Amino acid sequence: MTAPPRQRLFDRFAPIVIGLVVLPAVGVVGYRWIEGWSFLDALYMTVTTLATVGYGEVHPLSTGGRVFTIGLIVCGGALAAYALTQLAQVFYSGEWRRHWENQKRARMLAELSNHIIVCGYGRVGRNVIKELQAEGLPFVVIDLNPEKVARAQETGALVVQGDAAHESKLKEAGIERARGLVAAARSDAENVFIVLTARSLRPDLSIVARADVEESEPKLLRAGANRVILPYHITGRRLVTMLVRPDVADFLDEVSHTSGMELLLEQIQVAADSALAGQTLAHAQSRYQFDVTVLACKSAQGKWNSRPQGATVVEPQCQLIALGTQEHLQRLTELARGGG
Repeated sequence: MTAPPRQRLFDRFAPIVIGLVVLPAVGVVGYRWIEGWSFLDALYMTVTTLATVGYGEVHPLSTGGRVFTIGLIVCGGALAAYALTQLAQVFYSGEWRRHWENQKRARMLAELSNHIIVCGYGRVGRNVIKELQAEGLPFVVIDLNPEKVARAQETGALVVQGDAAHESKLKEAGIERARGLVAAARSDAENVFIVLTARSLRPDLSIVARADVEESEPKLLRAGANRVILPYHITGRRLVTMLVRPDVADFLDEVSHTSGMELLLEQIQVAADSALAGQTLAHAQSRYQFDVTVLACKSAQGKWNSRPQGATVVEPQCQLIALGTQEHLQRLTELARGGG
């Protein structure tokens, strides 16, 4: 297993630091023992010898002292050569740059909040990231494969390398501050373990998991996933929709994503202390001047109203599915948040 960059830097430079401490100490002890000099004279001679400044001898040296000085010069030169070699390797190999990038990544991860954690950078994970980037949503990727990690970093993604089923990696990705998690690993078994671990760390986290086979869906739901997506089922449904109702499919694509289209489709949650709570849709639209069409309402208990009317009362903690311009949807979102 490859050591982390910080550990590799420590392994490179620890011998140099030890040498810078041990060699002068040996020099002082050696001169005092061989020549019988005072501590200050021995230290002065050691420093001038190792620094190669050539100030001359403090006192005339005996034969033993000269042999010791030669050894000290050789050891000092070897230490200097080793230090220069290690510095050159660090800079030319890019190790220092990688260490700096890891430090920067750690700071960015620590500052990240209300983000999405994407577990797995396969075909599904890559498309999830494209959608998140298009929506302008913050995210972080977790993947064990070094090649996939490198490819994800090339797209500008913030990446944690490791097993997403490990608590330490989810914590490194900021699961305590995350908005949601996508389990899109290679196998359903991996996704089950990822969901189990994530749910144990964050009981309130919104988790969406990918499953290849139908048999995995109930397992993922029991593990703690809020939603389970079967890509092959969705693809089949999508293909039929494009054949039977192509214009409807195109329209929903346009309004469901940030695009050049004037109208957008948005999901808005009404807070308990929102000014909208307890009012009818007609009264709220008249009073707060937002021109949107509410297509459906979902109560806090999960009950859908697919035909809301002007007399429909906006309940606290309900979800509104609204169609309108970005300006008016933003206005409605601000009112729904509450706090005045």
